[in-house]
Amino acid sequence: MGQRNPFIQIEQRPYVKHSAVQASRREIHEGSLVLVNRTNPIQQPLSTDKLQALSIYPNLNELHDGMLLEKNCLQQLVALLEACKGLEDIVAVSGYRSKDEQEQIYASSFIENGPEYTACYVAKPDQSEHQTGLAIDVGKRDNFVDFIAPSFPDSGVYQHFKQLAAQFGFIQRYKKGKESITNISCEPWHFRYVGFPHAEIMEKNDFCLEEYIEWIRSYSYAGERFRYENESLQVAIYYVPAEDAPSTTVPITSCDLYRISGNNSDGFIISAFTGKGHQVREQ
Repeated sequence: MGQRNPFIQIEQRPYVKHSAVQASRREIHEGSLVLVNRTNPIQQPLSTDKLQALSIYPNLNELHDGMLLEKNCLQQLVALLEACKGLEDIVAVSGYRSKDEQEQIYASSFIENGPEYTACYVAKPDQSEHQTGLAIDVGKRDNFVDFIAPSFPDSGVYQHFKQLAAQFGFIQRYKKGKESITNISCEPWHFRYVGFPHAEIMEKNDFCLEEYIEWIRSYSYAGERFRYENESLQVAIYYVPAEDAPSTTVPITSCDLYRISGNNSDGFIISAFTGKGHQVREQ
C-alpha cells in the first residue's frame, strides 16, 4: 500500500494569499506538534470531543477495552497497521490517559518497579504525552503483554511498522542516543503522532521532537521558510512566536491549505501546503 493521502486530516480552509489569522494563547498548547516533557508540562486538559474510541475499528487489537486516541492519530494508526499488515500481530497497549490515570500508573510503577525504573519509563502526571491523545504504545500480540514496557521487536511486521511510521505521521518518540535530551530511556514501543511531513523531516535528520521544535525556530514568515517537497506538493514550514497579548496575528503564506500547531511553549508552527499543478483539497 502506498502512502496515505496526508490531507485527509487537514482542516479545510479557503485558499489564501499572504493573509493572516488570529491565534489565541490557548492554541499555543494545542496541535499535533505540542512538545510535552519535564520542562513543558500539559497546560490544559484535552477536550474529549477530539478523542475517538479504538473500538470503532473492529480489526484493531486492544490490550483492554475503552482505549481512546485523538481522531487523526487513530485514523493514521489504522492506516499504518494496514500498510504494514500488522493488524493481526500488533496490539494497541496504551493510548490516551487522563491525569488521574497517569497518576495511578506512575504510583503503581513506583511501588512495583522502584523509583529508578519508573523515572526511566514512566512520565509524571502532566508530563506524559499520553495525556495529549497523540501517543500510542504498541506491542507484540502475545499471551502476556507488559503494560509499561511491551515487547516490540526489530524484525518482521514490527520492523515494517517502524519503517513505514514516518509516512503516516508517526515517530518513535524515545530513541537510543537521545536520552540526555528526552530524559526518557529508549522505548521501541512508544510512537507519537506529529503529522505529515514533520515525521519524515525528523526521521531524515534524526531529530527527536525536542530537537525539531528548537530547529524550526530558525525559520520564519519574514525570513527563510523550510521547504519540503515531493512529486505532488510543496510545504512551507515556519515558526511564529506568540505575542504578549490574548491573541497572536499569524501570517499565512500563499497556499492551498494550511495547518497551525502550538509548540506548548511560546509560539506556533505553520505548515502551508501547495499542490503542484493542482489545488490541494481535503478528501
